[in-house]
Amino acid sequence: MSTPSGAPAVPQIPEAVHRRRWAILVVLMFSLLIVVLDNSILNVAVKTIASPSPTGIGATQSELEWAINSYTLVFAGLLFTAGLLGDRLGRKKILLFGITLFGAGSALAALSDSPGQLITWRALMGFGAAFVMPATLAVLMNVFERDEQPKAIGIWAGSVGLGIAIGPITGGLLLEHFWWGSIFLVNVPVVIIALVAMVLLVPDSKDPRPGRLDPLGVVLSIIGLVLLVYGIIRGGELADFTDVSVLLPVVGGLAVLVVFVLHEKRSASPAIDVSYFKKPAFSAAVAAIALIFFALMGVTFFSAFYMQSVRGWSALQSGLLILPLAVAQMLFAPRARIVVARFGARAVCTAGMLAVAVGLAAFALFDADTPVWLMCVVFFVQGTGMAHVMPPVTVAVMQALPREKAGSGSAVNNTFRQVGGALGIAVLGSVLSTVYRGDIEDHLGALPSGARDAAGESIEATLAIAEKLGPKGAPLVTAAHDAFMNAMHVTALGSAAVALIGTLVVALWLPGREPAAPRSVREEERPAPAGAER
Repeated sequence: MSTPSGAPAVPQIPEAVHRRRWAILVVLMFSLLIVVLDNSILNVAVKTIASPSPTGIGATQSELEWAINSYTLVFAGLLFTAGLLGDRLGRKKILLFGITLFGAGSALAALSDSPGQLITWRALMGFGAAFVMPATLAVLMNVFERDEQPKAIGIWAGSVGLGIAIGPITGGLLLEHFWWGSIFLVNVPVVIIALVAMVLLVPDSKDPRPGRLDPLGVVLSIIGLVLLVYGIIRGGELADFTDVSVLLPVVGGLAVLVVFVLHEKRSASPAIDVSYFKKPAFSAAVAAIALIFFALMGVTFFSAFYMQSVRGWSALQSGLLILPLAVAQMLFAPRARIVVARFGARAVCTAGMLAVAVGLAAFALFDADTPVWLMCVVFFVQGTGMAHVMPPVTVAVMQALPREKAGSGSAVNNTFRQVGGALGIAVLGSVLSTVYRGDIEDHLGALPSGARDAAGESIEATLAIAEKLGPKGAPLVTAAHDAFMNAMHVTALGSAAVALIGTLVVALWLPGREPAAPRSVREEERPAPAGAER
């Protein structure tokens, strides 16, 4: 086979690596799956962990929040740095380091006998996960030729949806048969299998011309992201983004990130070439990633309370209801490239974002008796929409950068995803809390002042007080359900509005359908070994 100029084509991927590329992708998905799964599996165990010993470790509401947030804070703060180190030191080395650290943190978290220990080991897990997620996508970009990358990224994106869905199911099954630490200990054998497979299959790669290390840029990115994410988390905790303890870290984080960008523009060897953000397609893609996860993580947050606190379903039943979302992602994400090839990224992503917005808005119509089949349809629509957004925008981000900068591109992609998700939980969670408190206050007048304040914090707190009142608490249960449904409706419309903003962004700035390439360019360029068919 030859190029249009007549010169022999030179494939960028070594033949030995090319032959095992799909096996490598399975290993990468396996690694990514346990990181995503663990972040969703904890949500179903919070009630058990809050129980006194020996059932749990007696964690308070604040300690439970930090068991989740310590992971998020470290994870988000180090994503960018981890991607840069992968480009410079080798992505396989970084992947092995990250997954080993994640496994060690999981084992230690399972053996925690106090909330403080659990928070510490969750932070260690977040540290390891920050090195795993960007490395999986960076390795993918270096074992697949450019024409196969959209298909591989679609499969990679589908595994994220699978992790989000099976996390609650796995957690529910483990908690029914084992102690709470099993939700962490289950990671250890999976990590061991992943490590062996990585050593045997995954090739190493790095930037052949990385330039000088940019320590100031690395430090600025970590400080800026940690301050920003901490402020966002704090705002969600207080349901008040005007508090000084929220404004200071948020403003400080944004200021540091501005200094980071200015430093990168002037640096002779920048950690990230910020000029890529001048490309409308690149900026639109990362904005779409942030907006869709803002909307989705917010609705995931309140849907768990709706299904368990209002509908009375178990954690396992609630997890099973998310399956249609995962099925849709697994079905359509790997095939999104086919639709993009026919209609263009702009049309496909616009339609996908619109489907997500419709699915989110549908929650504003739900009540305490909404049929299960209708909920399944809504989750399926959401999953279908995401499956037609995430792969194309990820391809747009990754293919905008040279292959040797894959770690940096993956870090940008995942950082915007993580910050968008944290912001969604914090902002939409505070909207939910504020509306709920406003509605339930009128029904708490007969309670003592101390109990009144506690009961107004959340629907779980209100229901706990109502349970202590016995039969007299029945009207309070009804009021709590009504107040939560109203708060959920308002929050759902807010999340749908964010998804509509994302629809507008991709409709205006993502590229349209690309013209078909000449036959000679599209044909397979990898020469077959002498005397053999490939």
